Amino acid sequence: MKFEDYKIILYRQDDGSWVAEIPSVPSCYALMDTREEALAELVQVFNMVAESYRERGVPLPADTTEIVNA
Repeated sequence: MKFEDYKIILYRQDDGSWVAEIPSVPSCYALMDTREEALAELVQVFNMVAESYRERGVPLPADTTEIVNA
């Protein structure tokens, strides 16, 4: 699976920082000062996590995220 195949959750924390995460991929999240920085960092984190999966010969998890109320 590719980055574009996953749903991304983006939210602002109480301190004003932004979190971007791919809930279906464990440890795939980024915390930054702006939403743009968080999304850009998430791409880098995803690439690192995906490489780790490739090295172990394990497929990335399927996207099981369901958006209920947005």
